[in-house]
Amino acid sequence: MRSDDITLTAGDAEVTVRPDNGCRLASFRLEGTELLRQGDRYGCFPMVPWCGRTRNGRFGDGAQTHQLPLNSPPHAIHGTGRDTAWHTARATADEAVFTYDLAEPWPYTGRVTQRVQLAPDSLTLTLAVETYDSSFPAQAGWHPWFLRTLDQASGASGASDAGVRIDFSPAWQELRGADQLPTGERIEPKPGPWDDCFGMPDGVDVTLTWPGRLQLTVASREQWVVVYDEQEVAVCVEPQTGPPNGLNTEPRLVTPIDPLETTATWTWRHL
Repeated sequence: MRSDDITLTAGDAEVTVRPDNGCRLASFRLEGTELLRQGDRYGCFPMVPWCGRTRNGRFGDGAQTHQLPLNSPPHAIHGTGRDTAWHTARATADEAVFTYDLAEPWPYTGRVTQRVQLAPDSLTLTLAVETYDSSFPAQAGWHPWFLRTLDQASGASGASDAGVRIDFSPAWQELRGADQLPTGERIEPKPGPWDDCFGMPDGVDVTLTWPGRLQLTVASREQWVVVYDEQEVAVCVEPQTGPPNGLNTEPRLVTPIDPLETTATWTWRHL
């Protein structure tokens, strides 16, 4: 563990946050079992100040058009927060708060805060984007990499460790075009595998079940979730404040009197 890592504990739950590497959850353990894919690019990172892909890295704000770095050509993906060192504002045994100031290549000034609260049966993540200057469109969300089968992190295996099952009931699926972005057409949800955005107007509610081991629910008041399960090792359930390319299609305006705030909660029970 690195010297500035923050580890929270509650009951049999343990979370390690790495503020110097995008303020990502580098580890999430229940009864000593790791649930997140390990590695500097994985864990669970905040997506901010945008989520998913932004078409050709461009977004408009009134008469202005801004260009973001194409870190997933031909698009810009997942924001700048995951590549930034954050500051630890405070930390206790089961709660921590982190901040970073928006800067280039993001064209606006502001501050992002992430709060991580751990309880024996839940983890609550909160993001806030604030400005004291110019208003701007933004998005926020999380990108967790849940292990498809538990005990992968330790290399252990067992016949009882069946792959995770994803259960949810979206109202629609965003039709994905050849450029991997939503076309704007909403369709009936299709069976996986997915790298797709879904609409849940009553709030995100997705349950992951590792048969015989664990059931974990990802919930948020937001109505957008991206589900990605095309890899063998891990699956992703990403609650967010808007769909991919949302800076252009579903912008949420951050103003000096109206910050962008969002929360996601993971709850679990052992089977």
